[in-house]
Amino acid sequence: MSMRTEERVRRGVGESARRVDGVPKVTGAFAYGSDLWAEGMLWGHTLRSPHPSARIRSIRIAAAVASPGVQAVLLAEDVPGKKTYGLEFADQPVLASDVVRYQGEPVAIVAAEHPELARRAAERIQVDYEVLPAVTDMERALEPDAPKVHAFGNVLRHVRIVHGDPEARADLWVEGYYETGVQDQAPLGPESGLAVPAEDGGVDLYVATQWLHVDRQQLAPCLALPPEKVRLYLAGIGGAFGAREDVSMQIHACMLALYTGKPVKMAYGREESFYGHVHRHPSRIWMRHGATRDGTLVNVYARLLIDGGAYASSSSAVIGNASTFACGPYEVPNALIEGTCVYTNNPPCGAMRGFGANQANFAMEGMMDILAEQVGIDGWEIRWRNALESGERFGTGQILGPGVGLKKTLIAVRDAYRSARWAGIACGVKNSGVGNGLAEYGKAILRPEADGTVTLFHSWTEMGQGCHTALQQIACEELGLSTDRVRVVVDTVRDIETGQCTASRSTVLGGRAIIEAAQKLMAELNGGRLEDMAGREFYGEFVVDWTHKPGHGPDGAATHYAYGWATQVVVLDEGGRIENVIAAHDVGKVINPTLLEGQIEGAVHMGLGHALSEELVVERGVPVTDTLKSLNIIPPAGMPPVECIFIEEHQPEGPYGAKGVGEIGLVPTASAVAGALYAFDGVRRTRLPMKDSPAARAAVPKLAARR
Repeated sequence: MSMRTEERVRRGVGESARRVDGVPKVTGAFAYGSDLWAEGMLWGHTLRSPHPSARIRSIRIAAAVASPGVQAVLLAEDVPGKKTYGLEFADQPVLASDVVRYQGEPVAIVAAEHPELARRAAERIQVDYEVLPAVTDMERALEPDAPKVHAFGNVLRHVRIVHGDPEARADLWVEGYYETGVQDQAPLGPESGLAVPAEDGGVDLYVATQWLHVDRQQLAPCLALPPEKVRLYLAGIGGAFGAREDVSMQIHACMLALYTGKPVKMAYGREESFYGHVHRHPSRIWMRHGATRDGTLVNVYARLLIDGGAYASSSSAVIGNASTFACGPYEVPNALIEGTCVYTNNPPCGAMRGFGANQANFAMEGMMDILAEQVGIDGWEIRWRNALESGERFGTGQILGPGVGLKKTLIAVRDAYRSARWAGIACGVKNSGVGNGLAEYGKAILRPEADGTVTLFHSWTEMGQGCHTALQQIACEELGLSTDRVRVVVDTVRDIETGQCTASRSTVLGGRAIIEAAQKLMAELNGGRLEDMAGREFYGEFVVDWTHKPGHGPDGAATHYAYGWATQVVVLDEGGRIENVIAAHDVGKVINPTLLEGQIEGAVHMGLGHALSEELVVERGVPVTDTLKSLNIIPPAGMPPVECIFIEEHQPEGPYGAKGVGEIGLVPTASAVAGALYAFDGVRRTRLPMKDSPAARAAVPKLAARR
């Protein structure tokens, strides 16, 4: 392992401070969502549809209600308020009432004195279904005579991005077709939470989620309660990677708790977890690139199609993101990009680390390899000739400002790539911040305490990525305190809502807000004692309200405030196994070296799984993958060494120049693997995962047994 960074900043920033939650996690004292407990609590269970598409003729619950220990059996008609919810569109029923649109859709919920009693009671609910034709292929969903998943049709969103002259001539053309399968986030901790009815008629929900405030925005209308009576508290989270952006058991647990007047715990098992959260979108991508004879890009045509499954989730944003990054981290003067997301009767898809950029990268980087071969240069050179720099135009039309370290990442891996016999190379880019015209906020409160410590209140979710620790370090840096004197708290009691913990933005937005709050505190302190300011709260806020949707705003307008840039090289040995991965990333500023290494190494592991072995298999709308083992996640013995190289290209918008790195770590990984495999055996693989490859069989040995 090696890391190259600038000189460390004293105190907090730049040092490998111990994780806020590190000791309790390794000692077993940390309480995950599934560890929650309340005296006299009941257990909730969900009855789910066995069909991808069906009409509900009737539901009979008498036998379930009469079952031992059962205290509630609720249906759609029992939802107190709004019957639907959703991240971007409220199109998903709390409980299905007339039709079901995917296998696993919730139909009824049960509360009982023991989880096994709740499960058995749910089995006694009698649902009469009329099975309907299902559409489970994304291209079929576009056909006029395809079954309609929703009354308005099967197209969720169509994106069209045009800049320059799409008809511009080129000296040579290359084209290709690419597919990616469904990948599951596979967080170690399944969905879980505890709902406790309150004396004021409201409910307190302790839940493992990615965004407390946005959950509350969806819960309160469905529960027919004012937001202030729906109080959410962050339970321990065992990973997320996008899987916890959507509501899963939250509304159901609250309904049961309010109905029974008792605490209700819901905790999914692994198979139910696959039904209970969204997955990475499968995709089909067609591309055609035009270039000059020396390999300089002139034109990019791309058509992207992704399967959003039965409900919207964040699919509208994902296809927007995938289309935005279809030109990759390269200067493309002329482009026509069309992206479409469709509804099908497959399980819903939504956010997963990379958020559409991964699928687009696999296609774009594959095309760059083909173009390099046509021109007669290597993979490094074709990327160097086209790599974006500050002042150049991004694929969305944005003129890039400072903070573009892509070429420095290329230089960092050049020798390793060119000295290897069998190697692949890929560049990547991923936005930091949602952008696209959405106003984004960082908010924080610092409160001195009577014992001389400071409490930091913020709204970003700690999912294992280390944001509590990074934000604590920023507070320590500004206040001159050691980490044991800054306590971190996240809840919905204070009005510091900033939206989802997503888009690699918590360190940037949260960090800037903390700096402002700390500056206010220090100005008031003026050399005094923290104890003398106990109870006072100092508020900091950072606002980004100047981005635009692609094609809107003035020429060159920003679609995002910052980007992460990367180049990765994958080297194979003589047997076609992955020998090592070199990951060079422009991170702006290293806040915590150890956390950063963990982010990149973990991301590369996930990227290698996407490349070689991981797939949640769905056949005619029915998931056939029901265990972690069957996902084919690469085990520790199959994981190659990862060399991390960190480039610090200052990002003016970030704290101390930092930019988000949570997702960029796996964006180019699969593409680099594909390039290495082509160098090894001459096979151009265009579908993920590449289970037929020697690298896959070596990483996950059971794949070799299936040949």
